[in-house]
Amino acid sequence: MIRNERDDQRLLEEITVVDLTTFVTGGFATTMLANQGAEVIKVERPGVGDDSRYSGPPFVDVEDYEGPGRSAAEQGESPYFWTVNYGKRSIELNLKAEEGLEALYDLISEADVVVENFRPGTAERLEVDYESVQEYNDDVVYCSISAFGETGPWSDRPGYDLLVQGMSGIMSVTGHPDKPPAKVGLPQTDLITAMWAAFGIVNALYHRERTGEGERVELGMLDSAIPWLTKQAGKSFVGEEPERMGTKDPVLAPYQTYPTKDGHLNVACGNQKLWEGFCDAIGRSDLKDDERFESNADRVNHMDELEAELSEVLQQRTTDEWVEELAEEKGLPVGPVFDVDEALNNEQVEARGVVQHVEHPAAGEIPVLEHPLNYDEASSGFEDAPPLLGEDTVDILRALNYDEDRIARMQEEGVIPSTEGVSADAD
Repeated sequence: MIRNERDDQRLLEEITVVDLTTFVTGGFATTMLANQGAEVIKVERPGVGDDSRYSGPPFVDVEDYEGPGRSAAEQGESPYFWTVNYGKRSIELNLKAEEGLEALYDLISEADVVVENFRPGTAERLEVDYESVQEYNDDVVYCSISAFGETGPWSDRPGYDLLVQGMSGIMSVTGHPDKPPAKVGLPQTDLITAMWAAFGIVNALYHRERTGEGERVELGMLDSAIPWLTKQAGKSFVGEEPERMGTKDPVLAPYQTYPTKDGHLNVACGNQKLWEGFCDAIGRSDLKDDERFESNADRVNHMDELEAELSEVLQQRTTDEWVEELAEEKGLPVGPVFDVDEALNNEQVEARGVVQHVEHPAAGEIPVLEHPLNYDEASSGFEDAPPLLGEDTVDILRALNYDEDRIARMQEEGVIPSTEGVSADAD
């Protein structure tokens, strides 16, 4: 068995995933599976690993660490890498060496899922494409992720989140109308694609459970982002041109951010009853009878006038005062605009256990962003820290019944790193 033992019942606890991906898209997809109990084994290039380990600061100093995966200590550990790799194991394999590829096939032969996000054609060149993998595991679920998919005139293009945000239409409707198109502050299309990938993998596992047959899931980032246009696509379907609206919404009003005495307040009146209650609560019952604002359609057609009326009122008090009166006392949908630190540290997040902590082998106790699924009859959540580069290499090979002589030879030949943590050249 390759797996670590777990004491609790998890929905994917019998599933082993071989993760050949780098960066966010594949990483977050397999992290979602790990959160549900899957054993995710991250295959990384010796001495290099996943590019997100070192793609940018900040880094956490772990230079005093002397255990497995010691090579990572020179650069330090990336908290960004942690957030998309909780609960995984790491094996360093030189896939350009025959024995490294053989070890990967041995690993895949006992796995349930293989995930890759190579540029189209690369998996075939490395001999880790679906057809090659099926020779060693004919009922495997294999997921391929790329920027534009494997068909169409753009299929050979490289792509990253920024490009896909631009080409999906997302940037054209993000930002203020008098400013240039804006990128969403998160790697949104990476994460959108990751969630589709995890969904597709679980669907394919269900198909295998019913039929005994493996499946290939293939998706592109651009394809994945398009369905999220929803409201904006609806306008386009009837010949209207969606535009940048700042924090306004194309089909609801008031549904935007307003200035207060000391900051900002989000107001989200999603139906007529809430709108009328909001008017009464802020002392502007007259707005309910104003013909410009009588219905939601009227308010959408007069958003600028509505914004002026409400801004004048809401700037008279602080954000906290409005939240206490409108949200706490009146039950109306308003809320503050938190910065990231406030979002991670507040009474609601604490009560729901959204931020947990685990022990990292080199960095000590680190924070973990938990995933939101809760079940009555099963457990979910992360128990283990993200792995150091190659931390589990020898243990995984031993679980595949590789003897010590073979492991030593692989180290000498640069197929895997040495036990001292001096990584071999991936070439």
